[in-house]
Amino acid sequence: MVTLLAAPAEPLTNAGDTQLVLAALLGIAAVVLLIAWGKVHPFLALILGAAVLGVVAAVPVDKIVTSFSGGVGSTVGGVGLLIALGAMIGGLLAESGGADGIVERVVGRVSGTALPWAMAGVAALIGLPLFFEVGVVLLVPIVLLVSLRVNVPLIKIGIPALAGLSVLHGLVPPHPGPLVAIDALGANLGQTLALGLLVAIPTVIIAGPVFGNFIARYVPATAPAELLPTRRDADDRSPTRPGDGRLDADGDLVTEDDLVNPGTGRPGGAIDEPAGRRSRRAPALWAAVVTVLLPVVLMLLRAIGELTLGEGTTGRKALDIVGTPIIALLAGVIFAMIFLGYRSGFSRTQVSGFLGGSLPPIAGILLIVAAGGGFKQVLVDAGVGDLVANAADGANLSPLLLGWLVAVGIRVATGSATVATITAAGIVAPLADTLAAPEVALLALAIGCGSLFFSHVNDAGFWLVKEYFGLTVGQTIKSWSVMETIISVVGFLGVLLLDVFI
Repeated sequence: MVTLLAAPAEPLTNAGDTQLVLAALLGIAAVVLLIAWGKVHPFLALILGAAVLGVVAAVPVDKIVTSFSGGVGSTVGGVGLLIALGAMIGGLLAESGGADGIVERVVGRVSGTALPWAMAGVAALIGLPLFFEVGVVLLVPIVLLVSLRVNVPLIKIGIPALAGLSVLHGLVPPHPGPLVAIDALGANLGQTLALGLLVAIPTVIIAGPVFGNFIARYVPATAPAELLPTRRDADDRSPTRPGDGRLDADGDLVTEDDLVNPGTGRPGGAIDEPAGRRSRRAPALWAAVVTVLLPVVLMLLRAIGELTLGEGTTGRKALDIVGTPIIALLAGVIFAMIFLGYRSGFSRTQVSGFLGGSLPPIAGILLIVAAGGGFKQVLVDAGVGDLVANAADGANLSPLLLGWLVAVGIRVATGSATVATITAAGIVAPLADTLAAPEVALLALAIGCGSLFFSHVNDAGFWLVKEYFGLTVGQTIKSWSVMETIISVVGFLGVLLLDVFI
């Protein structure tokens, strides 16, 4: 696992404790105000917040730049590759229809009363490799159709689906938030993954089917007609989605998502080869499931090997290699290319286009994560992290509680789970040195739980859910915002319970 640059032996400033606290508060306040009030992109807000923090803490300007740049570089090196590989897996699942196959197969085999539980399980499975927004886009059309066809309240099956996606997004790597916390704290990824899954299961159940059954009585909602997915015949050449109406050689609508044709290098060009129609078939269900689970299984096997096999043994060395996050995710990408791409009738050019098209949407995430890593490094290098650690030690405050509370505060203020995770991890990072490996993993999970607390109007996910489900702002707060709060609290209680037994 790649870790962030270690804090220097001596802080970059001789500022006193009061000045450091003021610097941290003003730096964080600058980020919050720029995002929430100034509507500045979080990438720029984090850069400016780091500058405010450094200046107030009397850190020389050149050292602010050096510290920030070091944090950006090490964060991209440790987290950026994993985010990119995870996005590629998600892109192939979406474009090949593999994700749709998982959803339709499970939902088609359960009764109406079991649908909320099925949707929660499917969302959790889909949520392993997909970003929350991608998972919503994939699942919501199915949720809307199921609600319409079997006459089940939309919120009753929608909340379980959202809970499954949100819990996995906040607690389980390879999602950006958990990866950032793991990287900043030096936690073991395999242990965090295993413990995260243990916390995720009861959290999804309580925040999903249980809460969904309750809140559906108070939030009536019907599927927006304009969002219901429709199918067209294979020979129908008329576009049915927004776009410019151009069709490729296979009769598929060409959109701006088809960014670059590897054969022509022309932006906006179709990714399909100019040859005639290719024979395509839906990928096998087992191929889609294996694509989702392969990276997770490989990383879990590495964690098991670390606990059961002696260091230096052949088996341990093999598991250490295949369970390395980059190798595990790369294996998932290659498997998906073969079994969801080539074996399903897509050409090499098309598969390459799917992979390339999955990267631009994560550019913003990578920039925010990178800038957050720089902000965190300035916090640490200025000595703020050590100051907080000493204060927590003197107050006998649990590191888990401190991490959760800091993440909650930043989440509510900024609306960004990623910013909350990055900031909280940077502040409590020095405490990780005093904890055993399993407790460090639990600290990463506690921060992840706090980063999901009470999504409201300053969170893009709030508006995404509101528009997809056709809710009012009040209804969205009653359902989505309360669900996120339940996830945060129940997940944190699960972390505390595991801490008792570990």
